[in-house]
Amino acid sequence: MTTDKEKGRKARRYGRLYDQIETLLKKCELPRARMASVASVLHHKMDKFFWTGFYLLEDGELIVGNYQGPVACMVLAKDTGVCWAAVNAAETVVVEDVHKFPGHIACDSRSNSEIVVPLRDKSNNVVGVLDIDSQEFSSFDEIDAEWLEKIVGLIYK
Repeated sequence: MTTDKEKGRKARRYGRLYDQIETLLKKCELPRARMASVASVLHHKMDKFFWTGFYLLEDGELIVGNYQGPVACMVLAKDTGVCWAAVNAAETVVVEDVHKFPGHIACDSRSNSEIVVPLRDKSNNVVGVLDIDSQEFSSFDEIDAEWLEKIVGLIYK
């Protein structure tokens, strides 16, 4: 179980990353370029992030976008898995054990926990998701959800 001290440390780290990402994103307004920078910074600065990237809604399908990590599923089966759950609910989904999630799509069998954050455009429409996998179980919590939502909010800002 995560202690309050560890949660505080994680929140402070996210705060520093948020500031760094916000500064980086001022250099270019193109959403895909911003997604590339977000995925890279998060993947390389957060220890438990095994796969970090975006899936984008294209003609009713979730198609892989910018990411860091092992090869990904290119297209996610409609209304299946954690990413579609986040799209359909239009809210962040945290999964402590992906093997217990109904319909989980196993792009890489080494993933054990996951967080998926909806990506919204300037009109507040869900246009994709930030998907992060960890090889450890129970890697993500409310602090991850809060800060990743803030970070994803910078992409179309």
